[in-house]
Amino acid sequence: MTPTLTPPPETDTRPVTGESCDRCSAAAKLRITLAGGEDLVFCGHHANKYAEKLVKITVDFTADSEFDWRGSDLLGSKN
Repeated sequence: MTPTLTPPPETDTRPVTGESCDRCSAAAKLRITLAGGEDLVFCGHHANKYAEKLVKITVDFTADSEFDWRGSDLLGSKN
């Protein structure tokens, strides 16, 4: 029997590049995934403004590589 290598599963989280904030029309910098699988997308301003509330409902997140989301520190203290 020959062993078969299985590639790692692909994530369903899409990058935020080219999308607009759900609160305004600014460029998206953050995508959060909710427990039900839905996504919300925010610009840097709104992501940081609502960080404390967003971490309470965030299961996973993807941030633009050049964006430092304040909520990432708060998620570390959530567990």
